Amino acid sequence: MSKKSGPTYGIDAAPLPALLGAAGLAAAVGGVRRRSARLGLVSAALLSMTGIYLHTTLRGKFRVWERELDRLGLRGDEQLLDMGCGRGAVLIAAAQHLPSGRAVGIDLWTVDQSGNSPQATLANAAKAGVADRVEVRTGDLSSLPFADQSFDVVTAAAAIHNLRSPGLRLRAVDEAMRVLRPGGQLLIADPWPFNRRYASHLGQGTVHRLGPSYWYGVPLLAVTSLHVTKAN
Repeated sequence: MSKKSGPTYGIDAAPLPALLGAAGLAAAVGGVRRRSARLGLVSAALLSMTGIYLHTTLRGKFRVWERELDRLGLRGDEQLLDMGCGRGAVLIAAAQHLPSGRAVGIDLWTVDQSGNSPQATLANAAKAGVADRVEVRTGDLSSLPFADQSFDVVTAAAAIHNLRSPGLRLRAVDEAMRVLRPGGQLLIADPWPFNRRYASHLGQGTVHRLGPSYWYGVPLLAVTSLHVTKAN
C-alpha cells in the first residue's frame, strides 16, 4: 500500500536559491582549479546562504507561523483572510486552528512561488484535511474583493512587499485594515524595512523579529512580524 502524501508548498522565489547554489559551486570549482583561498571563502558563503534560504522556505517558516498563529489566541470560529496565500502554507496552518471557522486565501498566482495555482492550494488543503473550511480567490491585494469588516483575522506571509510600488503596498495594508472587523487582528510577515513603513503608515502596530528560521539567506533579508489589533 502506498503512503499517502502530504501537502507540498514549493520553494519561495525558486530561481534565487538556484542561482546562489550554482554560483557557490562555480566558485568552489574555480577555487580548486586556481588554488584560491578567496574563492573558497566565497563558495562557502554562497553555499551557506543557499542552505539557510532552503531551510527557511522548506521548514523554518512553517515553525515560525505555527508559533505566531498560536500567539493570536484564536477561538476557532474566526473568519480569516490570507493575502498572497500561494500554495497555502499559512492558509492551511490557519485553517487547522479554525475547526468551526473559515480561511480564505487570495492571490494572483504569479510564479514567485514554484508550482503556484489555485488547484495546487486546494489540493494541499484536501491533503491536510481542511478542504471543508478553505476557500481560494483570485484577486489583487491592493483592491480586495471583499466587503468592509468581513474578517476577524488577516494574515500576509512575505507577500505585500512583492507589489511593484510603495503606493500599492500601502494600499494593500489599508485594504487589510478595511476588511478587518473592529477588534480583529492583522499579522504581516515581511522584511523589517517594509513592516516598519507599514506600521508608520498605520500609526500603530508592533514589529518584532522572527529569528534565523525566517532568514532568506542572510540577516539582511530577515523577515519580521507586524501585529496590529484594529480599534473597536
